[in-house]
Amino acid sequence: MRYALWIADPNALNGSVIQIYGSAIHLSREAMRADARKNYSHILGVAREAVSEHGADISMRDIARRSEVGLATLLRHFPTREALFEALLCTKLDALTHKAGELERSNAPGEALVIWCREWLVFAQSYRGVVAMMAAAHTNPDSALYASCAAVHSATARLLVRAQAGGAARADMNGDDLFALMTALGWAVDQPSFAPRADHLVRLVTSTILTNKSGG
Repeated sequence: MRYALWIADPNALNGSVIQIYGSAIHLSREAMRADARKNYSHILGVAREAVSEHGADISMRDIARRSEVGLATLLRHFPTREALFEALLCTKLDALTHKAGELERSNAPGEALVIWCREWLVFAQSYRGVVAMMAAAHTNPDSALYASCAAVHSATARLLVRAQAGGAARADMNGDDLFALMTALGWAVDQPSFAPRADHLVRLVTSTILTNKSGG
């Protein structure tokens, strides 16, 4: 006969020895950590597929159900929706901000802005609804997405200032303005009716920002 042991808080028993029907059982800290990592990776993989299919509005309860874990287990790994999306997006956001650094070093200022807007749209199309989530998080220091959003905002501002310094971009706007325009573009291409015109919309918006000294 097999018996199942359910522990509400495994961390409380890490490294402990307990008795089950007279037999001493050692609870390995390493085994528990490995099990937690496995759960984390499994939930994240399921969440990635679910969000790709249904967009950012999918409920945490639905992700837990698809992952075949309790909601409490999901929330132990990802306490908020923003925390889950930070985990889903961190690689893409790191790549995006890294691209900004490359553009600052190697491209003409006006050309760099155009490429940056296009790179942003590629990111914006990764998951439906993610742009609206980032727009809300970028002014909320309590959000798990705040640091990533702040990094994108900062990169946007630096590229704009660089273009303005060389006379390649209009002087009557700042990083907040450009980030707002990029967010609006991201929202637009999130709509099926506008998505095919994404490149055209980028050209229209950037043409209002750049001057004839844009260098590209």
